Amino acid sequence: MNGTNGTTAPGTSFGWLRDVLASVAVSVFIILFLYQPVRVEGTSMVPMLQDQDRLFINKLAYRVGDVHHGDVVVFHYPRDPAKSYIKRVIALPGDRIRIDRGRVFVNDQRLAEPYVPTRYTDDRSEEEMTVPSGEYFVMGDHRSISSDSRDFGPVERQLIYGKASFVYWPFDQAGVVH
Repeated sequence: MNGTNGTTAPGTSFGWLRDVLASVAVSVFIILFLYQPVRVEGTSMVPMLQDQDRLFINKLAYRVGDVHHGDVVVFHYPRDPAKSYIKRVIALPGDRIRIDRGRVFVNDQRLAEPYVPTRYTDDRSEEEMTVPSGEYFVMGDHRSISSDSRDFGPVERQLIYGKASFVYWPFDQAGVVH
């Protein structure tokens, strides 16, 4: 408002529209290329992630960096790419993995898994396999109910599109995903 006669100063409407458009453009850029909000559906990652949790995934992490052991990744389900799954990376390309009555061994070393509470373990076994080049062996933290690489095999690298970064809802569980 112009202080002398109560009229709107020229260009104020344009400035407001410019600010809104810039905000929308920055938001679209962030969602398309950097961070994307997602909703967890299911309980295969309990206790780290609960059903209906809301979190941000980092879409840039694997465009500039590598997938590591223990990363919680979001990927297109190999049997139906229209669906997305979230699981923990257990073995990388070239790793040898075997599961003996629920105990996971990677390259002949028992994997320490503090993120899997005793009540969520199972007694499934898998013969030793070497993870193929360009693929990753993933598992849910709630082992007794998770559909994961034990069922559908290793996940191809090109299907992985994000790293779980931060839970933002419910607010009392907000924090970094480990």
